[in-house]
Amino acid sequence: MDATDRKILVELQRDGKLTNAELASRVQLTPSPCLRRVRQLEEDGFIVAYRAMLDRNALGYGFQVFVGVVLCREDRAAIEEFEQCIADLPEVLEAYRLFGEPDYLLRVGVADVSAYERVYANALGNLPGVATLTSHVAMKEVKEYKGVPV
Repeated sequence: MDATDRKILVELQRDGKLTNAELASRVQLTPSPCLRRVRQLEEDGFIVAYRAMLDRNALGYGFQVFVGVVLCREDRAAIEEFEQCIADLPEVLEAYRLFGEPDYLLRVGVADVSAYERVYANALGNLPGVATLTSHVAMKEVKEYKGVPV
């Protein structure tokens, strides 16, 4: 990967809807070599998908809660069952298995505190194998995810 490839990645992270002609112009290439480079970056696994960034507030997921989860048991069956249940909950926007405690960190998005209480009582509180749930309400987003540094 050279400097031009990095420029391509930066521009596509900023705006994945760029036409090849617009992208080529921004990285000082003609369209044909630019398209070849983009295809190569896709084939090499540097570009894995193209997505739209949505406004989570407008869609009712603006109230963010980080939830630490400690499991009762950590055998393979318990872990798989828990992870499958988490994957099926639309309010769980991200989930990470951690070293140490807690065992998992979830990012939950809902409309407001009442909606979170319902998700907590009806979904999170009923997850299999959970010993404890610890909720941390986000006060404000300090740094928004803008992509991977290139």
